[in-house]
Amino acid sequence: MSTTPVTLSGSAAKRIAALCAKEGNPDLKFRVSVDGGGCSGFQYDFNLVTEKKDDDLVVERDGVTMLVDGLSLLYLSGSEVDFVEELAGSMFVVKNPNATASCGCGSSFAV
Repeated sequence: MSTTPVTLSGSAAKRIAALCAKEGNPDLKFRVSVDGGGCSGFQYDFNLVTEKKDDDLVVERDGVTMLVDGLSLLYLSGSEVDFVEELAGSMFVVKNPNATASCGCGSSFAV
């Protein structure tokens, strides 16, 4: 069992590594945040960034770094960030035990 409040799956780490390699910048980090909006009230946002903020949670796995800001951590605690490949497409998903509802596309949620 992990003691990290937010975890990163192996498939997500592999995909992030591929994205960073494609960008050609070894200093890139994967930022996961929660923003207001979306059809269910909140939405997940994923970005590649170079800067770490003072309040960021830092999660490292298989040579990649994921960052989660302090405010987003309130909504993401206990979650796992994963990368799935299905017939409909491939995407990052958040398995969030705090979400009470989510939209069909999986990118927004309610608490």
